Amino acid sequence: MKIKNTILILIFIPILGISSCSDYLSVDRYFKDRQSMERIFSSRDYSEEWLANAYFYLLSHNLEMGHRRFNLSNLSSDDVVFNEGGDYAKMKAGEYGPGWLWEAWWQSYRGIRQASIFLQHIEKNPEFTKEEITDLKGQARFLRAYFYWLLVRRYGPVPILPDEGIDYDESYDNISLPRNTMEECTEYISNEMIQAAKDLPIDRDRRSAARPTKGAALAVRAKIYLYLASPLYNGNKEMADFIDDKGQCVIPQEYDETRWAKAAAASLDVIKLGKYKLYTATRRVTSLSTAYPATIEPPYHPIHSESNFPLGWADLDPFESYRSVFNGELYAIENPELIFTRGDNQLDQEYGITALVIHQMPQYAGGFNCHGISGKQCDAYAMNDGTPFNRETSLKGFVTKEEAEQEVYPHLREGVWKEYANREPRFYASVAFNGALWPFASAREEKYRDKQIWYYRGEVEGRVASNERWQPTGIGRMKFINPKDTRGDNHDGKVYPKVDTAIRYADILLMYTEALNELTTTYQIESWDTQTTYTISRDIEEMRKGISQVRIRGGIPDLNQETYEDQEALRKAVKHERQIELFCENQRYYDLRRWKDAPKEEGEPVYGCNTQMTIENRELFHQQVEVPHIRTVFSKRMYFWPIDFDELKRNKRLTQAPGWQKFD
Repeated sequence: MKIKNTILILIFIPILGISSCSDYLSVDRYFKDRQSMERIFSSRDYSEEWLANAYFYLLSHNLEMGHRRFNLSNLSSDDVVFNEGGDYAKMKAGEYGPGWLWEAWWQSYRGIRQASIFLQHIEKNPEFTKEEITDLKGQARFLRAYFYWLLVRRYGPVPILPDEGIDYDESYDNISLPRNTMEECTEYISNEMIQAAKDLPIDRDRRSAARPTKGAALAVRAKIYLYLASPLYNGNKEMADFIDDKGQCVIPQEYDETRWAKAAAASLDVIKLGKYKLYTATRRVTSLSTAYPATIEPPYHPIHSESNFPLGWADLDPFESYRSVFNGELYAIENPELIFTRGDNQLDQEYGITALVIHQMPQYAGGFNCHGISGKQCDAYAMNDGTPFNRETSLKGFVTKEEAEQEVYPHLREGVWKEYANREPRFYASVAFNGALWPFASAREEKYRDKQIWYYRGEVEGRVASNERWQPTGIGRMKFINPKDTRGDNHDGKVYPKVDTAIRYADILLMYTEALNELTTTYQIESWDTQTTYTISRDIEEMRKGISQVRIRGGIPDLNQETYEDQEALRKAVKHERQIELFCENQRYYDLRRWKDAPKEEGEPVYGCNTQMTIENRELFHQQVEVPHIRTVFSKRMYFWPIDFDELKRNKRLTQAPGWQKFD
């Protein structure tokens, strides 16, 4: 199977690069920039460079998936473990404060400013056609609103800068800005994304795959509405002390069910485009290799086994369908569920998805072997018939040589603990359990391919005292790994580029079900373009359209009728489905906070295998124990990131998030 690469779209222009200080309201910077505006926006090349630099601010600290230096929120929730200290340990233990990871704040505001200036001047450029200017304005407007979305997700309601810019003749005191309310931030992002959607095309070609489309704008709009509707923001009296400089609470204090209806309608706007669908790989009758095995059929189901997708899995390979979305098998343009991506930028081991993969890969294959998953996440994956995994009643013992040869337990080789048998396909695409097969198919010599990787103490990848390159839970991570991935002098292979899945259709479908489930009456909500009016209610068939596709593509049955009829049961099912489907996509950290589930889920100890055990005590290895060196805590202040003292000093009207130390 051919591995495909996306073209790097987002370029860095050194003369327009990021400086190290926060100057998104800098008078001097505005004055200097005004000296060259006429020259910049009279040239096609210079104007495109200006916009490219706005895109650049989506990288590094604004990545969705990457190395912990830039993407700590994707590595610090209850589903993932990371065996390195520093910022990760501080985040898990709540031992951080103002100034911590502050780059995300000023980087986003730099992007906002860059996009705003572009919008103010691009129509003056005579070298673009009217159609080109419309598209460029749509891109800039999308970027500006998207940066606000990233800020709100981390910091809560933030100051919204004037679209027309700031008068450099004003004193700094006069241009200091307070936090806007959450409703104001939501409506601003919504309105901006509506305008962007009007200007943007519905499709992009291969060269422009990392540029936003109409669907991307509408998807971000749906996400901000979902956040406004969620418990963290919708009538959260526990946040009554989150105030602006005038003492006004910036978090809605009264619950409003209409917010859920608007979130459902906004998700439906994306669905109604008819542009997106879940990616499915065709059923593979015969095995091509260990890297691309024959389809392992889920247990027989009278409907799903006899029907093609989306009603069933008769025509697809659930395992291949899921893993191919993330592992580099597809160009961005070929993935029908990809709504927005940053492309395959930042390919080296210090930044993006390549860094993520290298930190997951075993040392045997040139990786760092320090990204793993929690025992909680491992146990969350269902059995292959869709029933929950039960540790008390699960299979015990180890796969024998005879059982391995007869393939009694597909995906499991000799010596593997049987609790990992008969699990749903997404488990095998995501979890590198002890003894899992790593194909390493691009290795130069056959002897370096098809290796079982063991995490027992004393093994190459097992617990050691001298470094951090071992799995603290004894459970590795397979998601984003391509079966060909390997590196190092002996292997002479490569790590294949992956496309980041910043927003994908599975997320929208689950959002739609979640929002509908919270309704108790019927609402009439206009579509984004005001061309139609939706009737929005807790409609079981509509909710089924959302979550059932995700489950069936993943090879497990749809939920039963009783679950759909029970609001609380369906709420739990949606939360669980997001935990599995969106694992390690920078969703879980924010989901737990908007649901207000973080105090419980992130306050619990991290459990995993007993990594002190050697292969001689292999049964004891698989008995769950608390990971002692990973401290966990959650307090109210950890709902939002703190504001840096220097920023509070510069912007006298800006207020600190609740629980964090204020600047006096």
